[in-house]
Amino acid sequence: MTARPSPARQLRLPLCRAPSDRREDFIVSSGNAAAVAALDGWRSWIDGRLALIGPEGSGKTHLARAWARKADAVIFESGQIDVAAVRGRTVLLEDVDRRPADAAVFHLINMTNSQAPVLFTGRTPPNLWPTEVPDLRSRLNALMVAQLESPDDSVLEGVLNKFFRERNIRPDADVIPYLTRRIERSVPAAYAAVTLIDEAAAGGKREVTRALAREVLDEPDQTIDLFE
Repeated sequence: MTARPSPARQLRLPLCRAPSDRREDFIVSSGNAAAVAALDGWRSWIDGRLALIGPEGSGKTHLARAWARKADAVIFESGQIDVAAVRGRTVLLEDVDRRPADAAVFHLINMTNSQAPVLFTGRTPPNLWPTEVPDLRSRLNALMVAQLESPDDSVLEGVLNKFFRERNIRPDADVIPYLTRRIERSVPAAYAAVTLIDEAAAGGKREVTRALAREVLDEPDQTIDLFE
C-alpha cells in the first residue's frame, strides 16, 4: 500500500497574516468557546490580564486582533514594547513565548488594571514562557489563561466553506468532508488547500470536485504562502 504524502509537505512555505481578523469570521466550536467567552468578558479579567494560548493555526492571532480592535488596544510583538506609549492604554502583546520576557514586560504587567488591561498570546502556558527577570516569573505564573485547541471538524469545515465562499466557489458536496480528512488540522492548511484548488480549477477551467482536490493534495511540488 502506497503511503499518501503528508499535508505538511504538500502545503509548505513561509507564513503570512490571515486575510481577515474580523470577530464575525471566527468560527466558534467546543474547542474554543471558553476562550472566546473569556475574551468577550475582558472587562472582568483578574488584575486586567489574560494569556491566550494555543498551537499554531488555532486562531490566536485572528481572535486576539479582533479583540484588539474592539478594545482599541495598541499592539506589540514580544520584544518591541514602548512602555511610555502604553500608559493607560489597553494592550495586546503577541508571541510572548518566542523570546525571553524582559523588563518591559515586567513594567507592562505592573501598569495594567481593569481600566487598562493587557492580552498576551503564546503557544505554551505562561509558566513555560522564558524570562531572565526574577520578579517577572511569579507574575507570569499567576496570569489568567484562556486556551484554544487545534481546530475540530466544525471549525475546519467552517473555515473551508468561508474560504471557498470568499472566492465565489461552490465546491461539490463531498469536497469539504474530503479535505477535513486529508489536510493538517489548522486554519493555515485550510487556506492553503483552498487557494491551491482555486488555482488548479481556474488554470484547467474545471469544476471544484473531489477528484480535483485529490489531484491538488497529491501533487508534491505545489507551494503557497500560508498565514498564521
